[in-house]
Amino acid sequence: MALTNAGRDEIAAALIGEGIPFNNSNAKIGVGDGDTAFAATQTDLTGTNKFRKDMDTGYPIRDGNTITFRATFGGDEANFAWKEWGVFNAASGGVMLNRVVDNNGTKLQGQTWTFTVTITINAS
Repeated sequence: MALTNAGRDEIAAALIGEGIPFNNSNAKIGVGDGDTAFAATQTDLTGTNKFRKDMDTGYPIRDGNTITFRATFGGDEANFAWKEWGVFNAASGGVMLNRVVDNNGTKLQGQTWTFTVTITINAS
Protein backbone atom coordinates (compact mmCIF):
# COMPACT_ATOMS: atom_id res chain seq x y z
CA MET A 1 0.00 0.00 0.00
CA ALA A 2 1.28 3.47 -0.85
CA LEU A 3 0.50 5.46 2.30
CA THR A 4 0.49 9.24 1.93
CA ASN A 5 2.14 11.56 4.44
CA ALA A 6 -1.31 12.89 5.36
CA GLY A 7 -2.56 9.33 5.81
CA ARG A 8 0.37 8.50 8.07
CA ASP A 9 -0.31 11.61 10.14
CA GLU A 10 -4.03 10.78 10.39
CA ILE A 11 -3.21 7.31 11.70
CA ALA A 12 -0.93 8.86 14.32
CA ALA A 13 -3.68 11.34 15.31
CA ALA A 14 -6.20 8.49 15.65
CA LEU A 15 -3.96 6.77 18.19
CA ILE A 16 -4.60 9.62 20.60
CA GLY A 17 -8.24 10.24 19.72
CA GLU A 18 -7.69 13.10 17.29
CA GLY A 19 -8.41 13.42 13.58
CA ILE A 20 -11.29 12.33 11.38
CA PRO A 21 -12.02 8.59 11.32
CA PHE A 22 -12.31 6.45 8.22
CA ASN A 23 -15.67 4.92 9.20
CA ASN A 24 -18.94 4.15 7.41
CA SER A 25 -20.28 7.67 7.83
CA ASN A 26 -17.39 9.39 6.06
CA ALA A 27 -14.99 6.95 4.38
CA LYS A 28 -14.92 6.96 0.57
CA ILE A 29 -13.11 5.05 -2.13
CA GLY A 30 -11.94 7.42 -4.82
CA VAL A 31 -11.09 6.43 -8.38
CA GLY A 32 -9.52 8.55 -11.10
CA ASP A 33 -7.94 8.49 -14.52
CA GLY A 34 -4.55 9.90 -13.49
CA ASP A 35 -1.38 7.97 -14.11
CA THR A 36 1.09 10.28 -12.38
CA ALA A 37 3.55 8.27 -10.30
CA PHE A 38 2.77 8.04 -6.59
CA ALA A 39 4.36 10.58 -4.25
CA ALA A 40 3.78 10.50 -0.50
CA THR A 41 3.11 14.26 -0.57
CA GLN A 42 0.02 13.91 -2.79
CA THR A 43 -3.28 14.91 -1.16
CA ASP A 44 -5.74 13.93 -3.91
CA LEU A 45 -6.01 11.79 -7.00
CA THR A 46 -4.23 13.37 -9.97
CA GLY A 47 -6.57 12.63 -12.87
CA THR A 48 -8.88 14.97 -14.74
CA ASN A 49 -11.78 12.63 -14.00
CA LYS A 50 -12.17 11.44 -10.41
CA PHE A 51 -15.04 10.29 -8.25
CA ARG A 52 -15.41 9.40 -4.56
CA LYS A 53 -18.02 6.86 -3.50
CA ASP A 54 -19.51 6.14 -0.07
CA MET A 55 -18.86 2.82 1.63
CA ASP A 56 -21.30 -0.02 1.14
CA THR A 57 -23.45 -0.81 4.18
CA GLY A 58 -21.38 -2.41 6.92
CA TYR A 59 -18.01 -1.24 5.60
CA PRO A 60 -15.26 -0.68 6.48
CA ILE A 61 -14.73 -3.92 8.36
CA ARG A 62 -11.79 -4.59 10.67
CA ASP A 63 -10.62 -8.14 11.27
CA GLY A 64 -7.57 -8.09 13.48
CA ASN A 65 -4.97 -6.00 11.66
CA THR A 66 -6.83 -6.01 8.32
CA ILE A 67 -9.33 -3.35 7.26
CA THR A 68 -11.58 -3.86 4.25
CA PHE A 69 -13.24 -0.94 2.47
CA ARG A 70 -15.87 -1.59 -0.21
CA ALA A 71 -17.92 0.72 -2.44
CA THR A 72 -20.28 -0.04 -5.32
CA PHE A 73 -20.24 2.39 -8.24
CA GLY A 74 -23.57 2.51 -10.11
CA GLY A 75 -24.24 2.79 -13.82
CA ASP A 76 -24.07 6.58 -13.93
CA GLU A 77 -20.97 6.92 -11.71
CA ALA A 78 -17.25 7.12 -12.52
CA ASN A 79 -17.58 6.15 -16.18
CA PHE A 80 -13.97 6.60 -17.28
CA ALA A 81 -10.65 4.75 -17.18
CA TRP A 82 -9.79 3.77 -13.60
CA LYS A 83 -6.02 4.24 -13.44
CA GLU A 84 -5.64 5.30 -9.81
CA TRP A 85 -7.48 4.88 -6.54
CA GLY A 86 -7.33 5.84 -2.88
CA VAL A 87 -9.24 5.83 0.39
CA PHE A 88 -10.51 9.16 1.75
CA ASN A 89 -12.26 10.37 4.90
CA ALA A 90 -14.43 13.04 3.24
CA ALA A 91 -16.52 13.56 0.11
CA SER A 92 -14.10 16.34 -0.90
CA GLY A 93 -10.92 17.56 0.71
CA GLY A 94 -10.22 15.59 3.84
CA VAL A 95 -7.34 13.12 4.02
CA MET A 96 -6.28 10.73 1.29
CA LEU A 97 -5.01 7.74 3.28
CA ASN A 98 -3.28 6.11 0.34
CA ARG A 99 -2.98 6.32 -3.43
CA VAL A 100 -2.30 3.48 -5.85
CA VAL A 101 -1.59 3.85 -9.57
CA ASP A 102 -3.09 0.75 -11.18
CA ASN A 103 -4.99 0.32 -14.44
CA ASN A 104 -8.29 -1.31 -13.48
CA GLY A 105 -9.94 -0.92 -16.89
CA THR A 106 -12.57 1.48 -18.22
CA LYS A 107 -15.99 1.56 -16.56
CA LEU A 108 -18.74 2.15 -19.12
CA GLN A 109 -22.14 3.79 -18.77
CA GLY A 110 -24.65 1.32 -17.35
CA GLN A 111 -22.06 -0.92 -15.68
CA THR A 112 -21.99 -1.44 -11.92
CA TRP A 113 -18.57 -2.06 -10.43
CA THR A 114 -17.77 -3.00 -6.84
CA PHE A 115 -14.32 -1.94 -5.66
CA THR A 116 -12.76 -3.53 -2.59
CA VAL A 117 -9.63 -2.26 -0.82
CA THR A 118 -7.93 -4.41 1.80
CA ILE A 119 -5.31 -2.81 3.99
CA THR A 120 -3.23 -4.90 6.36
CA ILE A 121 -1.16 -3.16 9.01
CA ASN A 122 1.89 -5.18 9.99
CA ALA A 123 4.54 -4.65 12.61
CA SER A 124 8.07 -4.99 11.33
